[in-house]
Amino acid sequence: MKRAAGAVAVQASAAHSSSSPLPIVPLCRADLPVETVALARFMVGKYLVHDLPEGRLVGRLVEIEGYPPGDSTGHAFIGPRGWNASLFLSRGHAYVRLTYGVSYMLNMSSEAEGVGAGVLFRAVEPLEGLDAMASRRPGAPLRDLTRGPGKLTQAFGVGARFDGVDLCAGEELWIGRLDAAAPPQQGVGVTTRIGLSREQDRPLRFYEIGNPYVSGPRKLLSIA
Repeated sequence: MKRAAGAVAVQASAAHSSSSPLPIVPLCRADLPVETVALARFMVGKYLVHDLPEGRLVGRLVEIEGYPPGDSTGHAFIGPRGWNASLFLSRGHAYVRLTYGVSYMLNMSSEAEGVGAGVLFRAVEPLEGLDAMASRRPGAPLRDLTRGPGKLTQAFGVGARFDGVDLCAGEELWIGRLDAAAPPQQGVGVTTRIGLSREQDRPLRFYEIGNPYVSGPRKLLSIA
């Protein structure tokens, strides 16, 4: 049953790429919870948009990790530095960091200004601009196009120049919601974060239950 549901979701994503654009409007800062864990859960089911001269890229956020204040695994733990300053901006600003010299990770500041914390965008369901995404990840199957934080930024063309960008401004790179009465949030699961050497047992990874674009081993998924 799960495998069939996943196949349907993948087909739906591919089908939407040729349909009319989704009616997405930017999220306002006032829409965002002023607390990291609540914000991580809230962002599941929202949209990431990158407007390019050649067209729009859209993905539905299906997996988010939280790194709250005081978390020793978070980049804000050591206090403000030049390279992590974006994590200390008011909630809704991008923090983009090159990890292991290989992949960029797209995070978003998650607390009041001056409080260092963030949420990591781990995966999206690709909905618009699939050809442009695929051109940045040649040979990747649709399911793996944006399934994982490094794959997401590669497919969306997100790099260091977006560090500090206000994702609530509705400009080139932004977060949004459907411009309609908000549908109920789909089932959200919670489990432990991936790839950490400490504090790995904290339930701070939120994801849309049953969505095939969620990253990581299936055994790490549990229902909240």
